[in-house]
Amino acid sequence: MQDTSSRPAAPEAAGDAAGVRAVPVRHYGRWVAAAAVLFLLAALVRSLLANPNLGWPTIRSYLFKDVILQGLVTTVWLTAAAMALGLVGGTIIAVMRLSRNPVLSITSGAFVWLFRGTPLLVQILFWGFFGIFYADIQLGVPFTGIVFWSAPTNQVITPMVAALLALGLNEMAYAAEIIRAGIQSVDHGQTEVAHSLGMSPLLTMRRVVLPQAMRVIVPPMGNETINMLKTTALVSVISAAEMMTQIQRIYSQNYQTIPLLIVASVWYLVLTTLLSVPQSYLERRFGRGVTGSGPGVFQRMIGGTR
Repeated sequence: MQDTSSRPAAPEAAGDAAGVRAVPVRHYGRWVAAAAVLFLLAALVRSLLANPNLGWPTIRSYLFKDVILQGLVTTVWLTAAAMALGLVGGTIIAVMRLSRNPVLSITSGAFVWLFRGTPLLVQILFWGFFGIFYADIQLGVPFTGIVFWSAPTNQVITPMVAALLALGLNEMAYAAEIIRAGIQSVDHGQTEVAHSLGMSPLLTMRRVVLPQAMRVIVPPMGNETINMLKTTALVSVISAAEMMTQIQRIYSQNYQTIPLLIVASVWYLVLTTLLSVPQSYLERRFGRGVTGSGPGVFQRMIGGTR
């Protein structure tokens, strides 16, 4: 048998290959559509900037006002505290729902049913006016009349505490379902292997199940965090001192409603953009090795495509 691997290509084949010319496909429709979109965006931006009814001087004067920044700090704190309460409590509720103990499973299911089934605004009002139902909050031994500590409800459950309870408990119900879905996405065989190696259920959950479940948990929880940031505006109905409450107090005095709502929108957009950065990083971090988990939009913008 003769070796033909090193033979030169036939002259006819070489000529045919040399005569082929690759011509890229021209997508003229895409360029036309992009130009039209840019034109419309430029026209919209120019219209907004030139519109005197929006009150741009008022927007500039209030954008960095001390009272607005104080409300902004309260909004960030309330978001972080409510999400921390929701994550910790939601993890506990999710584990309870997956328990084989019917009491734990039914109780956790009833919790999710109650707080997901009622409007958040109603829950905020409920906690804000909790003193109507119970004048005092007492700590003691049930059914005995022994009381160790007692205080008026309105002194314990202030507007900020009521806002944190409403947002945190509501988030616990949604976070529980997200975490439960993430836990169930991990193959049960890995749990059985971990148990066969002598790992306790708690250690198995912490070292085996949750790290893999994070790939499913992180994207919706990131969206929940951004949604929580905007949902804090609802606590203005009980006069909690977050940004939207401060905005409403100001425009109720100077009647500059639209400019001040634009100020609030600008700050919400800034905060949601900042929250998108760690969300994008965590999605890439826990999605390594999974198809479609390439560099995020922020990483591509700064040129990091490793």
